[in-house]
Amino acid sequence: MKGTLLKNEPLAKYTSWRVGGPAEKMYLPENRQDLIDFLKSLPKQENVYWLGLGSNLLVRDGGIKGTVVNTRGRLKDMQLIDAEKIYVEAGVPCAHVAKFCTGLGLTGAEFLAGIPGTMGGALKMNAGAFGSETWNIVDSVEIVNASGEVTKRGTEDFEVAYRSVKGLTDEWFIAVELKLNKGESELSQLKIKALLEKRGQTQPTNKPTCGSVFKNPPGDYAARLIEACELKGYEIGGACVSPKHANFIENTGNATAADIEALIAYIQQQVKQQFDISLNTEVCRVGEVL
Repeated sequence: MKGTLLKNEPLAKYTSWRVGGPAEKMYLPENRQDLIDFLKSLPKQENVYWLGLGSNLLVRDGGIKGTVVNTRGRLKDMQLIDAEKIYVEAGVPCAHVAKFCTGLGLTGAEFLAGIPGTMGGALKMNAGAFGSETWNIVDSVEIVNASGEVTKRGTEDFEVAYRSVKGLTDEWFIAVELKLNKGESELSQLKIKALLEKRGQTQPTNKPTCGSVFKNPPGDYAARLIEACELKGYEIGGACVSPKHANFIENTGNATAADIEALIAYIQQQVKQQFDISLNTEVCRVGEVL
């Protein structure tokens, strides 16, 4: 193996919420082939988790038993395939993809500038921002399984919905081909600038959060419901419902994952009690409870 294997590695420094216990093992692959070789070397029953920028993720305080594959700063190849298609590996931050496409005069990926994660994470959950979703621009994907075998698949192999993608079993996205449109680079840059300004005005981008915590229920908005329950600023331990955007939970400095989970549960209880609506989480929760 050419990568780095760490043991009992604290995960709080790898997550945007700045919480989480240790990973039993963490592997930082050198490149795509090294990752494939590493997966082939693992015991068949090994629990494998993938970590990109650590947004949209709550790692519990007991940490993760098994192996965490860390793609931050890795799997970062991105290139133009033809006039309207680009190839992106799973570790590339979404914001970098938006900038790359804009530089090439390709439109359709501007919304990715507002997603604080990697392409791998965006593919897994059909991440979206500003009314657009990742899988709207997907042409095909590359998948690696637990045995290190790589296959290429089209979108027809997956059941894609709002913040949901089904069709993987002990498999992970390692790359994607995005289908875009020719446009004006300057117009795309202006659009990205406007989107980021809007994001900065409406979201707590300078605080430790995971992004949006809850999915929007059909025909409504999670933030509206939470705000209507007068929960903005409500705290449990070091976790606080953002005063700026009610669908964000901030780590005020000393939060634990348990604090955040307790606040999530309290929000769900209040919204259910007052509106008879069940809020489902968008954030992925992994690991052991202390």
